[in-house]
Amino acid sequence: MIKQNRVTDLFKIQYPIIQAGMVWCSGWHLASAVSNAGALGIIGSGSMYPEVLLEHIKKCKAATQKPFAVNIPLLYPDVDKHIQTIIAQEVPIVFTSAGNPKKYTALLKDHGKTVVHVVSSAKFALKAQDAGVDAVVAEGFEAGGHNGKEETTTLCLLPIVKKSISIPLIAAGGIATGAAMLACFALGAEAVQIGSRFVASEEASAHQNFKQAVIEAKEGDTMLSMKKVVSVRLLKNKFYTELKKLEDEGASLHNQIAHLGKGRAKIGMFEGDLEEGELEIGQISGLIDKVLPAADIVANIWEEFKLAKQCISALEV
Repeated sequence: MIKQNRVTDLFKIQYPIIQAGMVWCSGWHLASAVSNAGALGIIGSGSMYPEVLLEHIKKCKAATQKPFAVNIPLLYPDVDKHIQTIIAQEVPIVFTSAGNPKKYTALLKDHGKTVVHVVSSAKFALKAQDAGVDAVVAEGFEAGGHNGKEETTTLCLLPIVKKSISIPLIAAGGIATGAAMLACFALGAEAVQIGSRFVASEEASAHQNFKQAVIEAKEGDTMLSMKKVVSVRLLKNKFYTELKKLEDEGASLHNQIAHLGKGRAKIGMFEGDLEEGELEIGQISGLIDKVLPAADIVANIWEEFKLAKQCISALEV
């Protein structure tokens, strides 16, 4: 049974389980709870003003003595301020996404940070490795939120990336159980990054309406959308239906951006407007049926992982 591997050694954590940094859903409360449970919690900074990120980092440091990370989408307007806050506050681990890892990796490494980059293809995994990151997250098409345009599923993506890189591989996309975690390990991953399952946690900063929508979601209730703007997987609602109609009618990029407007994700995920809001969640939401404490989610996944491993080992082949 796995006790330590390159990822747990890298992050100094007990379990090779990472809670994804999600806009409007993963603040200090969730990150600290996950880290206290022996996994790696991440503050999602993409929905935070610089002063808000500073507040969340300080509260997270007060709530846990264990390692935690901050995720930074590199296309974020105030990314330079976020980087400086992370350096000044001595956050040990940084996950970057949605941009070129070359821009900040060397700076972060010079300040002693462990750096991980999220990718959707082997090509970008190699670029991240060449940029000097310590590990990559390979995120498949099933994932919620912003997604790769390649539409490569997790089970296809992992072995392709694994044979392309030498640094540790973390799997993401469509993972909410220990059995799925074991499947990812069989394909070369040394840890899993999980988002949607932690959205439906007590500590997530998502609105209760959104959490309820997640646990009520069924198979087929999410769809990749806004490919001309930025690919994102959404729960189907009034906003999604209107957007799909525009896409089907061949609306221009300008018109799609105009319909998106500003603050749609906040309206939906943080304020709980299930009709007009942008509801970002993964396909695996169809398997999630209960809101639980984050520590229980970590413990359940790890126990399921061990049980699945035992069941596979007992198979006669």
